[in-house]
Amino acid sequence: MKTIYLLLTKSNSFVSKAIYYMTQDDYTHISISFEESLQPMYSCARKYTYTPLPAGIKNESLLSGFYLKNSSIPCALYRIKVTEDKYNKAKALLNKILEDEGDYKYNLMGLVLCHFELAYRRHHYYFCSEFVSEILAHSQILELPKMPSLMKPSDYLLFEELECLYKGNIHDLVQSRGIS
Repeated sequence: MKTIYLLLTKSNSFVSKAIYYMTQDDYTHISISFEESLQPMYSCARKYTYTPLPAGIKNESLLSGFYLKNSSIPCALYRIKVTEDKYNKAKALLNKILEDEGDYKYNLMGLVLCHFELAYRRHHYYFCSEFVSEILAHSQILELPKMPSLMKPSDYLLFEELECLYKGNIHDLVQSRGIS
């Protein structure tokens, strides 16, 4: 069996605060990693530390950039055990997306419509939970209760298949897991 990791966070950024205001969810962002070290970790997010746009597919690091400057934000780390075949299928889709990383944009309209439970799928456009959901659904790792464009980070708290490894803040997560 192989393991895939999901990191849920809620920052103090304008976008995160806006999402929280609309949803009141504990977490407003999700990332995926295929490594126990959580490096690399991928999502659809801001490209630069200080500005929410432009945004797109991003390799997020807990040791630099946004997370380093915001290490006190709350987070929850989950893992799911999967077959090697499903793991490889998920990783292959991620690698295919990364090959054309510059073609992918942030699905801002989809994010807004998700709040109203209106599916809005655009080719090469994702918001964070739509991106993670697409990978997990495509590789048949999770049977999603709704379309990827309707999934929110907090929806992942409801999956019994996911095991919570940690709840706290980014700084303590990095320390407790010895991420360097």
